[in-house]
Amino acid sequence: MSTVASPRRSPRAPDRVHRPGAPDGSWWAGLGARGRKAFAAAFAGYALDAFDLIILTLSLSAIGATFVVGTGATGVLSTVTLSASALGGVLAGVLSDRVGRARMLMLTVAIYSLFTFLSGLASSYDMLLVFRVFEGIGFGGEWAVGAVLVAEYVRPESRGRALGVIQSSWAIGWAVAVVAYTIVFSLASEEQAWRYLFMLGALPALLILYVRRRVEDPEVFQETREREEHARREPSSDRFTVDRRANELPLKQIFRRDLLRTTLAASILATGIQGGYYAMFTWIPTYLKTERDLTVIGTSGYLAVVIAGAFLGYLSAGFVHDRLGRRRTFALYSALAGAALVLYFAVPSGSNTTLMIVDFPLGFFSSGCFSGFGSYLSELFPTRARGTGGGFCYNVGRGIGALFPGIIGFLAAAIGLGGAVAFGVLGYVIAIAALAFLPETHGKDFVPVE
Repeated sequence: MSTVASPRRSPRAPDRVHRPGAPDGSWWAGLGARGRKAFAAAFAGYALDAFDLIILTLSLSAIGATFVVGTGATGVLSTVTLSASALGGVLAGVLSDRVGRARMLMLTVAIYSLFTFLSGLASSYDMLLVFRVFEGIGFGGEWAVGAVLVAEYVRPESRGRALGVIQSSWAIGWAVAVVAYTIVFSLASEEQAWRYLFMLGALPALLILYVRRRVEDPEVFQETREREEHARREPSSDRFTVDRRANELPLKQIFRRDLLRTTLAASILATGIQGGYYAMFTWIPTYLKTERDLTVIGTSGYLAVVIAGAFLGYLSAGFVHDRLGRRRTFALYSALAGAALVLYFAVPSGSNTTLMIVDFPLGFFSSGCFSGFGSYLSELFPTRARGTGGGFCYNVGRGIGALFPGIIGFLAAAIGLGGAVAFGVLGYVIAIAALAFLPETHGKDFVPVE
């Protein structure tokens, strides 16, 4: 491990992160004042992320009717959004390691807010498709930056539950989207209602004001950058080693021999879990309306049960991660999510009550799979490339997993939507296999130079 003399640090620095060995207390208290502000920003950002994506999935059938396109074309809208988010996540992760976490969080929120609003003004399917590309770039970048920002503030032994709570904000954004969908589609025609929903996507831009005034980069990140700058300026016995890494592009670092296996396996893990998830939740609203003959109000009721399960799944998995470790928890929740998916689409067409009962474990386990990503991906990579590594793996997984909804859209014409969505089970099998090539990282401390 390379070391250099530490440059002088601001006297305010110790309040920016809870160091290992700090007094016992809740993970929330351990964040400190600045950490809690960062947590609030990341929580709100991810909830608004969910709102922007879910209103698309809820509006697919209305968009298809407006532009006279079929399920294949509307499925492509989701696939394009998620694929573009892969690029956005990678770019935001790389830039967060260069210019800072807080600055990139503001930029990503600005991008997805603007282009979600513009999506509501699209005059053609092609124009909407272009807007969704840019919206996806901002959408993908927000998670990559927000997760690392919080991970670097929280104590190692509590990292799983803290990031699990962050992940639970997705269910809150989802719930708000369903409420907005129910109200707007009840008051306006389908052709206008989906446009109004997208225009509401401008609201997240208000978060930028909060981040600019309240949120600072974590101490471990600031110290890493200071040491790299110090190594460039001051001669030392190990200056060449530190300089070489400091000057490398972060994206190049995660493909070095020491990180390559981790990068590939973590990307496959993210691909499997997100492929299985997006296969289900892109098409469940359409499935309930077209194959279960439910109204807008009826669909919202079923989705409410899924969302309740999702919220509790996010929260519970974070605690399980801190008790069982990363690998065991990912394997457990992935296996049960795949089983719930098979059971969901095996429910006979006349048994809608049974379907609602299965909604809860489906939401619980499929959403709980995500809770460990923020902590696990942050722990797998060193501080100098943490944003890049987490952003790359999660969002490459998202981009490849985004192919699942598009494939299902075309398969549905041949075998029915229910049978096609069962294709998502393959994703969970892939995820479990990837865990064999990844280490256990629970309890890892973050240090400036590794």
